[in-house]
Amino acid sequence: MHSPRPAFLWLLDKEWRELVVSKAWWVLLLAIGPLVGVSFISAVHTYAEVSGLNGTAAGVGEALSPLIGVWAPTFSALELAAVFLLPFVAIRLVSGDRQSGALKLELQQGMGSFVRIAAKAIVALAGWLLAMLPALSAILLWKSYGGSVYGPELVTLIGGHVLNAGLTIALGVATASLTEHPSTAAILTLSFTVGTWVINFFGAVQGGWWERVSGYTPAAMVAEFQHGLVRLSTVLIAAILIVTGLGLAAIWLRLGVAVSSRVCESAAVGLLAAVAIFASTFATASWDTSESRSNSFSEADERALRTIQAPLRIEVHLAVEDPRRLDLEHRALSKLRRLMPKLQVDYVSATSIGLFEQTKAGYGEIWYFLGGHSAMSRVTTSEGVLETIYSLAGITPPKEEETFRGHPLAVPPKGAGAIFYVLWPVLISVSGIIIRKRLK
Repeated sequence: MHSPRPAFLWLLDKEWRELVVSKAWWVLLLAIGPLVGVSFISAVHTYAEVSGLNGTAAGVGEALSPLIGVWAPTFSALELAAVFLLPFVAIRLVSGDRQSGALKLELQQGMGSFVRIAAKAIVALAGWLLAMLPALSAILLWKSYGGSVYGPELVTLIGGHVLNAGLTIALGVATASLTEHPSTAAILTLSFTVGTWVINFFGAVQGGWWERVSGYTPAAMVAEFQHGLVRLSTVLIAAILIVTGLGLAAIWLRLGVAVSSRVCESAAVGLLAAVAIFASTFATASWDTSESRSNSFSEADERALRTIQAPLRIEVHLAVEDPRRLDLEHRALSKLRRLMPKLQVDYVSATSIGLFEQTKAGYGEIWYFLGGHSAMSRVTTSEGVLETIYSLAGITPPKEEETFRGHPLAVPPKGAGAIFYVLWPVLISVSGIIIRKRLK
């Protein structure tokens, strides 16, 4: 006898019950409150001291941005939870069905495997949104202290962590579908995460294409969102990886299909994903949602730079681990890349650390080539880079605009400890006991 309810709604209800009775989700909820609390309280204490609390020099906090000083470290607790706790929730939704036999009931409903996986992913994401409540409550606390809240940068930050959670969920359900036991899926998921960290390490040490690839790892993606930067290529690649993970999970949940067929289908999905990811790297659109415009030049400088039509090539003679290269990249070149699509940057160095290159002639030089003219500088600040480019292009530097003055706030995090360390754990513990008893 068929249920009068639509099959998909029945599946959503079933998956929600599976989530609510799972210990993994309640552990996630229980742990995330203190994690956010530690990060938020520490960030607010530091922000207050720099702003002038307890005798710090007045005026130091004028350049402070809540996005960098408070929200980035507070929401970093969500990144930690997404790496070490959320995968177990996603894996439980898939592996639990295999162990309990619920997967056979799902197959009898006549729904496609991708639809079934999508239902699990939707429920897991809903569970994650509930787990984000402590971080969202930190915003209300900050507002109650008199702190400044800038909507666009907070929406970007929250969106970045939701997208990161989507990647984790897709990875979790994919590994759970590929393996027979949840512990194996957990090991595979952690191995993949460690692999992205290795890529980040090689990108920082070796540079080159390693550095470019590392820019699309989950950690790098979250770092961009935490600075208020949205790159279209990053969003597209994350979306492709999420769909690919769910697609692979759907393929391997079709237990009645031959393994050889599923392998071939998985290879085809992987190939299509690789092509789509490669095409997405050419999407150059980006948006700086930070109130301080920390990812952009001033509006006057951007207008002046857009008038330059000739290709610009910059040759940097600095090693990968030289602090000056990092300073140049973050202060100027990353901003130039967003503004000038014809920009070409070439890094030249014989070693990765540059320790023994310091005495070589030409090391530390930054050469600029524009419209048949060239110039050399050793300045790595954004002002120095712009001055050299304007000189080559024959452009009069625009007048300096008023810079972002920041939002200092010398207030300690009153009441935060009671909320995150006491109220939240008690609320989750009591709710977990009551709800689990009712549904079991």
